[in-house]
Amino acid sequence: MDPEALKRVLRDRVEDYPKSTVTKLILEQAIGDSLFVAEGAEWLWQRRTAAPVFSHRNVAALAPVMTAAAERSSDRIANAAGRAADMFAEMVTATFEVISDVTFSGGEGFDRAGVHRAIEDYISHAAKVSLLDLLGLPGWVPRPGRMLSGAAMREMKRIADAAIDERRKVGRRQVPDLLDLLLEGEDPKTGRKMTTSELRDNLLTFIVAGHETTALTLSWALYLCAFDPAVQAAARAEAQQVLGSRAAGAADIAKLPLTRQIVDEALRMYPPAAFLSRTAQVADELCGREIRPGDTVVLPIYALHRHHMLWDQPDRFDPSRFVDPKAINRFAYLPFGDGPRVCIGQNFALQEAVIILATLLARHRFSRVPGREPKPVMILTLRPEGGVWLQVDPA
Repeated sequence: MDPEALKRVLRDRVEDYPKSTVTKLILEQAIGDSLFVAEGAEWLWQRRTAAPVFSHRNVAALAPVMTAAAERSSDRIANAAGRAADMFAEMVTATFEVISDVTFSGGEGFDRAGVHRAIEDYISHAAKVSLLDLLGLPGWVPRPGRMLSGAAMREMKRIADAAIDERRKVGRRQVPDLLDLLLEGEDPKTGRKMTTSELRDNLLTFIVAGHETTALTLSWALYLCAFDPAVQAAARAEAQQVLGSRAAGAADIAKLPLTRQIVDEALRMYPPAAFLSRTAQVADELCGREIRPGDTVVLPIYALHRHHMLWDQPDRFDPSRFVDPKAINRFAYLPFGDGPRVCIGQNFALQEAVIILATLLARHRFSRVPGREPKPVMILTLRPEGGVWLQVDPA
């Protein structure tokens, strides 16, 4: 949890600290050797190819998809008015709509419900650390939990491959989605383009990583707003003044600073990627401790974000911490990691979270349900055990 040590691992000596073997064993069945788990030259060419896909211009062009999902989510929540609803389940639905629309827009040959079920099944059953992972046994040694979800993952890959092949035939959309942009993308240094399997593994990476993490951010943000009605009321006033009766869009984000601060504070208190792990390749020293080749180094992001030496009253919900983001120690706040492997979808996720959160807070009031406080549990991400049940009323 020392910022200088974190900087050393994530930025200064990144080649000496690749993603841990345990992380790769958990994820390879779902997303192959994609951008998220690849290393060295294999990672570098994929990153160079995919980086333009997530440019500010391309992300802003996808905002209407997020606005439409926010509208549909708001309509579903309105149907629950006067009673409690599970906001985690609702946010998973909303963010999956976004990621599937911007990944395979048009939906030709793409069974969204089937892919969603496969991902949920994988995360709940397979994405847990196995004793066999910790012992360093190779991936071909069967893990019982992952065997249960293997058929669903194979079907998910088959669906994605068929959708990619179909897009190659019919050509790009008028507003290109992530699949179009990746199909057209190439490594600027080598001219290499992604094969169908490389495209599929990276698109599934974006789907798996892109909806679960944003859904968690929004769920915890809504819970924190319910926990602090004064902050919720201020954010509602801000959103209503900017939006009136419409849903938020990309052009509104700069006018919604408090909403963005709530998102940042939710990411601090309940970071979806609550820990990162790396496997040391060479001898080193961190915080005065000897590090040997093969040692696993854990970066506990949840604990870092609540460290009393780095934050004032760290267990207190206080969005005003982020009024001036530059005042915060860069390596005390790492919801998206840092260095060359910082999350490629960071701007996409933040844009989506602000659009959906502002739309919902402008139209609905959320309050806690006694006895139903969410309990954070670490699986692959920091999930609320039992969901995030909130009382919903019209604003």
